Amino acid sequence: MANLKDKVAFITGAAAGLGKGIAEVYAKYGAKMMLVDLSEDVEDVADELEDAYGVEVITYVGNVADKDEMIEAAQKTAEKFGEINIACLNAGICRLAPFEEMSDEMRDLHIDVNIKGTWNGCQAVIPYMLKQGGGAIVIASSVTGDLVADPGEAGYAMSKAALVGLTKCLAVEYAQRNIRVNCSQLGYARTPMVEKMALESAPEDPESVIAGIAGNVPMGRLATPEEVGELFAFLGSEESSYITGAQFVIDGAATLPETPGMGTN
Repeated sequence: MANLKDKVAFITGAAAGLGKGIAEVYAKYGAKMMLVDLSEDVEDVADELEDAYGVEVITYVGNVADKDEMIEAAQKTAEKFGEINIACLNAGICRLAPFEEMSDEMRDLHIDVNIKGTWNGCQAVIPYMLKQGGGAIVIASSVTGDLVADPGEAGYAMSKAALVGLTKCLAVEYAQRNIRVNCSQLGYARTPMVEKMALESAPEDPESVIAGIAGNVPMGRLATPEEVGELFAFLGSEESSYITGAQFVIDGAATLPETPGMGTN
């Protein structure tokens, strides 16, 4: 069990989905938190967690793609809590389109939010971690792009694969300064983003897409946001003190089957 009592966590994309699940697990384990999101719903999440777990939570409504806003959010975190021990850089988007029809605007949206947003988050929190003598960063990558891909995901796949490279470089660069950097590689969890992707894939029956995803997962279901949050909690805690530069696939074994329909089951 991760011990996060009195640790200060900076969590992006925290208003819903995976970010909300991560924040709930961090609250369960006693962390103080700054929750960042573009949506003002993040303030309701903070109130819920404070009421349920008795932890201190502050919020920042802003855009991860705006470096100045991320710097301000990190500054407010340090002003309130005195330090930043952990950064969970989870904010991300996915828009589907055939590659030949994918606009430059859609391409750039993936770059701005998924790549630049994570980059900005790292640059915002690392100075505080250096000053205090260390910290942990957990980046939300994906199995998509680095391990697998589906048609129409070029922007998302490109951006999420880039985060694996960023993870590895930062892990090496900051290892001797006691900052650990790891990334998650999620398959599918039942989140608003996945539900939106299902609607884009089959507007007439999005639930059939969700069922199809679950049918291709050996465990027979999608992850819950809280299950992903448990991985983020472990990687942010001292229990993972010798782990850095690692990629953690969390997909219910979805990327393992070699050939659909082949085998003894």
